[in-house]
Amino acid sequence: MNLKHFIYSLIGFVIVLSGCKEVEPKKELPIDVVDVADKQYDLLYDSIQSRIGEKFYIPRAIKNGSIKYARSYDWTSGFYSGSLWYLYELSKDAKWKTRALDYTERLDSVKHYRGNHDIGFMMESSFGNAMRNNPSARYDSIIVQSAKSLLTRFRPKAGIIQSWDKNKEWDCPVIIDNMMNLELLFHATKISGDSIYYNVAVAHADNTIENHFRADYSSYHVVDYDKETGDVIVKETHQGKAHESAWARGQSWGLYGFTVMYRETKDKKYLDQALKIATFLQNHPNLPSDLIPYWDYDAEPTPTTKRDASAAAIIASALLELQTYVSKEKSEAYLTWSKKILASLKSPAYLAKVGTNKGFILEHSVGTLPYKVEVDVPLNYADYYFLEALYRLRNLENRI
Repeated sequence: MNLKHFIYSLIGFVIVLSGCKEVEPKKELPIDVVDVADKQYDLLYDSIQSRIGEKFYIPRAIKNGSIKYARSYDWTSGFYSGSLWYLYELSKDAKWKTRALDYTERLDSVKHYRGNHDIGFMMESSFGNAMRNNPSARYDSIIVQSAKSLLTRFRPKAGIIQSWDKNKEWDCPVIIDNMMNLELLFHATKISGDSIYYNVAVAHADNTIENHFRADYSSYHVVDYDKETGDVIVKETHQGKAHESAWARGQSWGLYGFTVMYRETKDKKYLDQALKIATFLQNHPNLPSDLIPYWDYDAEPTPTTKRDASAAAIIASALLELQTYVSKEKSEAYLTWSKKILASLKSPAYLAKVGTNKGFILEHSVGTLPYKVEVDVPLNYADYYFLEALYRLRNLENRI
């Protein structure tokens, strides 16, 4: 080939190259979080079948590398069946309904439980969700009986529902978590027509506003009452960093609980309370950029300070309801906030890889750090409120 032909060939090669489109790098497909949850809970379900017939049979967390189980009367007992119900509603796969019915029915006897205030958690997350998917007159009666059991802990002179029994530390302790049990009482009034449940819920919420909250709308964990006079004996924080600190999950319970109070009563004071709690959380200087709070808002913010994915999931779910009750501008802000939390929880930093985490969906939650119980582990209620938030967001977006 002479020089001329070589130059012509080179020019032709360059022309061909210039006509080629640049090959874009292959983009990763977005994670289908429902598919991840489906696969994880298949793994979890299969691994717990050996516990059938045992006293402790409900997956609650991971301890020392193994699944930690709860009994029917544990405060977390309803969250596993509740998660199965949300998986059914998110996937429409009938296997989840079958499994949800099974684990819900196993909690039937809890309707008579009077040992503490947690029956609302236990029965609303299980039978409450079941009634949306499998209406039954028997389930109605279970909810009403559960509410009757909860009413045995109402102390009329103090106007509150006693959380835990009298012990060495407290006479009549009420914890902020108790706001989450009031939904059961409203449900019972709707079913029975008896206003006693409604009135007790309102009394408890009003006294919680009066006594649990500080000037900045953070809350104490525990308020101890004299149940005969109604006087407050002491205000403390049991599961947080210090008595005057803002224990993260406790703040989430408050936000969620007062949102429910507004839903059920339409009394603006409850909406105002929820909004003020939201402002405290959103503007807290220690809130990390990924919006997953440290286990206590007053914990020192360091790279090794434990996060609480459960607190974040509860906030995300609460915000998705709260944003339906406010102005368009605030609604958009709350929706954005919730979506950012969910984006963080769906990221590799918190979402377990399929086949890991013993089948639980989320990593990095905290139960009770001061007592070194369930620290930086998956928790069944973190999964529950995460799935509830996904369900609420899907329903919201389908309406838009």
